[in-house]
Amino acid sequence: MTGAKRKRKSILWSKMHTPHCEDIKQWCKRRLPILEWAPQYNLKENLIPDTVSGVMLAVQQVTQGLSFAVLSSVHPVFGLYGSLFPAIVYAVFGMGRHVATGTFALTSLISANAVERLVPQSSRNLTTQSNSSVLGLSDFELQRIGVAAAVSFLGGVIQVVMFVLQLGSATFLLTEPVISAMTTGAATHVVTSQVKYLLGIKMPYISGPLGFFYIYAYVFENIKSVQLEALLLSLLSIIILVLVKELNEQFKRKIKVILPVDLVLIITASFACYCTDMENTYGLEVVGHIPKGIPPPRAPPMNILSAVLTEAFGVALVGYVASLSLAQGSAKKFKYSVDDNQEFLAHGLSNVIPSFFFCIPSAAAMGRTAALYSTRAKTQVACLISCIIVLVVIYAIVPLLYWLPMCVLASIIVVGLKGMLIQFRDLKKYWNVDKIDWGIWISTYIFTICFAANVGLLFGVVCTIVIVIARFPRAKTLNIKNMKEMEFKRKTEMDDEILQQVKIVSINNPLVFLNAKKFNTDLMKIILKENDSNQPLDDISKCEQNTLLNSLSNGNCNEQQQTRCTSKLYSLVLGCSAISYSELTVVLFHFLQVYFDCKSRNIDVSLAKCPASLIRAMKYYGDLDSEKPIFFDSVSAAISHIHSNKNSSKVSAHTEV
Repeated sequence: MTGAKRKRKSILWSKMHTPHCEDIKQWCKRRLPILEWAPQYNLKENLIPDTVSGVMLAVQQVTQGLSFAVLSSVHPVFGLYGSLFPAIVYAVFGMGRHVATGTFALTSLISANAVERLVPQSSRNLTTQSNSSVLGLSDFELQRIGVAAAVSFLGGVIQVVMFVLQLGSATFLLTEPVISAMTTGAATHVVTSQVKYLLGIKMPYISGPLGFFYIYAYVFENIKSVQLEALLLSLLSIIILVLVKELNEQFKRKIKVILPVDLVLIITASFACYCTDMENTYGLEVVGHIPKGIPPPRAPPMNILSAVLTEAFGVALVGYVASLSLAQGSAKKFKYSVDDNQEFLAHGLSNVIPSFFFCIPSAAAMGRTAALYSTRAKTQVACLISCIIVLVVIYAIVPLLYWLPMCVLASIIVVGLKGMLIQFRDLKKYWNVDKIDWGIWISTYIFTICFAANVGLLFGVVCTIVIVIARFPRAKTLNIKNMKEMEFKRKTEMDDEILQQVKIVSINNPLVFLNAKKFNTDLMKIILKENDSNQPLDDISKCEQNTLLNSLSNGNCNEQQQTRCTSKLYSLVLGCSAISYSELTVVLFHFLQVYFDCKSRNIDVSLAKCPASLIRAMKYYGDLDSEKPIFFDSVSAAISHIHSNKNSSKVSAHTEV
């Protein structure tokens, strides 16, 4: 009896704890995405493209690390650390396969405010000039990187707290015009901060409200002090960078290896500066001594966390927004999913952990992500390979960069921001599609350049919410009863084959950024459910109108008005009369995605009673099939058109609406 009891207990114990272990395993895979993709890594197909991408990415990581460290007002070597450790952490916790985390211009510019405020240049003479035990750097440099590391640490903690609070779902407040305007304005700030290096002017650090204008006022007042050698070298560097990168972009399909023009320019400029002794002959500012090796980890100074709280919030929000937009863009391009909350955790840890290794704040950069696209990277293995190369540079090559001119580094920064600066072209799109989005873009950009990136971001979000609140109460709703009577009348006047294999979905609420994503999800569930259903043959012809209730409160479908249409769906009619207005730049993407998803499944889509603005936008940006009309004045007209094209399809069953 005792043995039987023990056996029953062991079985019961196993049943109780086996699901629990499975839950832990699934949780680990969700929180450590590397456990999901690493075991499935295909060496034959992925290793070569990932290696090529890793080499090219390492070139950008080194050049941008040096550049953005200077932008962050710390010693250049700390930018190399910021190109190494955050990339390793994100490869473990991040979900973006083509997201290259490292130093970032916007977060570097934000942290520079804290560095210059707490450890200004004027305090260099007050600090003891003796070299410390950390790589032989001065106490002044260590105090500066301590402030930047504190900003990184606290910014990462804020991102981790946002992950715990599951605030990733609140990213729908960050609309496309707001993100575009904020990043463009911040890129304008970065270019302005590099003017002193491009022109070779010695100028004090200027920041704060309207600091953008004060910088240019100072430049014009001291225009006679422009260093001609620095100006000519800057212009030559920018021309070479732009020209070669444009050629790489145009011929990327014909050439297998893209020319690493950044690396070539750094080597050439350093060698030319060394041979001509530009530092002493012309007074050209150079990078100077860069120590090799990585110091032992050290905790950031916790006593200054309260003093860098504002910059930490800016790093947390701006860095996350810019990184998430790149992750979502790569996910859409290569058809995989990204969890917004998991990205909070990944970027938070990418800031917290590296802050113990003298790293400046990090985020994903558009230029590095574009490089992974162009070199056909497959996974985060490319980023890990780049980390190995960066490690080699830190221990072997960095002393050779002593003669690198600062104006060349500034030129690399400016050209690297091209992707953000050309977002000015979005203004034409917003003007043609929705004037209100155009106004939001302009106002957000102005607030960003007048104040700061985090202020501009907050202003854009508030403006978007206010506009939605002002618009929403005036929205018209769809009268379901009239819709049914109209369809019933059409059914009695025409034979039953009209509604054969037709799904009618009416939209019951205005579509804005608050419910557009839910609308897309619910509609695709209806379509997929209809295609996958397998009912008995006597139920095949039953197909009932479905009403999609996308309200701001719950955004769920009305289950009582849905029935399963078991025949294979090949026609979809969307009743859009309820869309009296829409946030077109947001909703347009979802409408086009539904259209092309249905088209890929051989499902004909018809849109009835669409507002003129939506029709205009879809024709403007959607590559629609001109031979098949998709816009109709009414649902009846759409059904009549379907009927006229389906005369060869005869049905014997009854179809009801």
